Amino acid sequence: MSNYVQAGRLQVDSALYEFIVSEALPESGILQEEFWENFDRLVHDLAPENKRLLEKRDEFQEKIDTWNLENKGDFDLNTYQAFLKDIGYLEALVEDFEVTTENVDDEIAKQAGPQLVVPVDNARYALNAANARYGSLYDALYGTDVISESDGTERGESYNPVRGQKVIQYAKAFLDDVFPLEKSNHYEAAGYSVKGGELVVKLLSDKHTKLEHPEKFKGYKGSPEEPTAILLENNGLHVEIQIDSYHPIGKTDNAGVKDICMEAATTTIMDCEDSVAAVDAEDKVQVYSNLLGLMKGTLKSTFNKGGTAVTRTLNQDRCYITPEGEDITLHGRSLMFMRNVGHLMTTDAILDKDGNEIPEGIMDGVVTSLVAKHDLLRNAKFQNSEKGSIYIVKPKMHGSEEVAFANKLFNRVEDMLGLERHTIKIGVMDEERRTTLNLKNCIAEVKERIVFINTGFLDRTGDEIHTSLQAGAMIRKKDMKSSNWLKAYEQSNVQVGLSAGLQGRAQIGKGMWAMPEMMKSMIDEKGGQLKAGANTAWVPSPTAATLHAMHYHSINVRKVQNDIKAQMEDVQGDILDVPVAKETNWSSNEIQQELDNNAQGILGYVVRWINHGVGCSKVPDINNIGLMEDRATLRISSQHMANWLRHGIVTEEQVEETLYRMAKVVDEQNAGDPQYHPMAADYEGSVAFQAACDLVFDGANQPNGYTEPILHRRRAEAKAKQKVSQV
Repeated sequence: MSNYVQAGRLQVDSALYEFIVSEALPESGILQEEFWENFDRLVHDLAPENKRLLEKRDEFQEKIDTWNLENKGDFDLNTYQAFLKDIGYLEALVEDFEVTTENVDDEIAKQAGPQLVVPVDNARYALNAANARYGSLYDALYGTDVISESDGTERGESYNPVRGQKVIQYAKAFLDDVFPLEKSNHYEAAGYSVKGGELVVKLLSDKHTKLEHPEKFKGYKGSPEEPTAILLENNGLHVEIQIDSYHPIGKTDNAGVKDICMEAATTTIMDCEDSVAAVDAEDKVQVYSNLLGLMKGTLKSTFNKGGTAVTRTLNQDRCYITPEGEDITLHGRSLMFMRNVGHLMTTDAILDKDGNEIPEGIMDGVVTSLVAKHDLLRNAKFQNSEKGSIYIVKPKMHGSEEVAFANKLFNRVEDMLGLERHTIKIGVMDEERRTTLNLKNCIAEVKERIVFINTGFLDRTGDEIHTSLQAGAMIRKKDMKSSNWLKAYEQSNVQVGLSAGLQGRAQIGKGMWAMPEMMKSMIDEKGGQLKAGANTAWVPSPTAATLHAMHYHSINVRKVQNDIKAQMEDVQGDILDVPVAKETNWSSNEIQQELDNNAQGILGYVVRWINHGVGCSKVPDINNIGLMEDRATLRISSQHMANWLRHGIVTEEQVEETLYRMAKVVDEQNAGDPQYHPMAADYEGSVAFQAACDLVFDGANQPNGYTEPILHRRRAEAKAKQKVSQV
């Protein structure tokens, strides 16, 4: 049971109150009394509007459900579009405009590069992500399947020099592609030096050569005659050739090269939302405390690695000497966004004057901005935003009214924290159907603060299924990726962003590569997102960021975007192509495969969320392939099962049998974890198993198909049980 402190008309959980008063407010320039007074007023002014927006979602859904039931089997696109316009779901387009966002850091406005999303409640992961601005290409290649394990190149407990040579050959071939020499190649290099402001490369033949594009040489470390590092730049991203002839790798290299260091995760989203399991004030304080530590540069994580205690902190900036002999410093850490929760959920961490939970998104907006103000005031060891901006990603908004509400919230937060207007920048996640169709209008509502839009397959597909739940049985999940609506959605997002002037001011992002063990496939496929116009895309790990960075060197995203701007086309009709199966004559084996895949994915993720409070982790799928999962995975899988139940493709008995059987599979996959509690040992008593059942059998009734209400309720139940058992 929470203990509350009265702050004006607000009742604030004592743990959260103590964090704000003792840690977040000091040195912020804000008086405690003024903070609570303004917070009180903000909550009571905006919470009713927040509620009305959610009620409007339900009204739209009810009308769409009714229309789909009345027109089932007789779908006409023109009639459907007219209906959506008539009810206000499809908004009248605003006039053409261009965004005017100012004070945007170069990592967002100018650099194209990989982006990480990390659960900020885990300090170690958060630090790893922040430090993933630079990564070792040698390590990334050596430790992944990009380099095959055939012909003596296997990975083992000790270093394999045969594999090492394959790594070096691969990495130097990358240098040859991006930073070619006038003569010969980097593998034939016998030494690097700086003469007359130019990079000079000595070859094994004793001859000397230079870069084919000398302007790509940006600096060095050490002495000009014997530099310890060479700094190169291409397409706005840096690469560092590290030289140490005494290093175990460097001494085997003709030029003493020990590694090639890639500028990788230029930006990271520190996530307070889908990848965390924060269900109460205790959890939220952990989230906010880690964010404060990141912003002030004080966050630490100590853990055991190979029997040794290791303490991780934020990386220092990187210092070089320019070709002209001047000192330069590069940002040593990924630029950090903070992803707040959306408009839906409420939290008992703060209660209003009537004892009601307040919107969690309002609380996030206030507290994360307060935390980030310490960066603006330079109360920190390091600096996040050089331009004095706060970056907040706002998910799960539906249409321009909800984006306008977020803008109003940010205005109020800026006023209460003493910040200039539009200090808080916004990332608008395009992962809800109503936002996709009205994206131009959404951007217009925040045209002075927008810095990010994106697409995301899982959430967007989950909302697609839920919105059209009554229209008919959906196609199989694997077929969604090649569906007409999805391709149009991905195309439209880029086109709308470019037409609104996001190029040079904001990021246009694409979704996650979810298979962290399959890096060769990522190298082969993920470049397609850049060719589609994205100047950032999500990766599951620092290693993946390092490898994905190579795509940004081989593909000039600005040129791609310019080509897209010259070939715009209207694809709204394709976006509204509902993915209802034209034929549902799947075999019994195909239907069971779909059920098994969905059920196993749900259970494998939910059991960690509910029992361990882990919101994002690598979860083995039905084929034991590790996938990075967060709540979006549940949304698509649970909605798909709910849809097939609704239309009689499967029965409740089939689904129940599948869940029981897949629970045993998930138990076996987790058998090596001593902290794991098997579900199959007590189906009725397993809160995790019951949560998974709720997500499926009550999925059609969940607001917009979201999983948070069920997960939060069941996680709170599990936490209460755990506390009782510890007494």
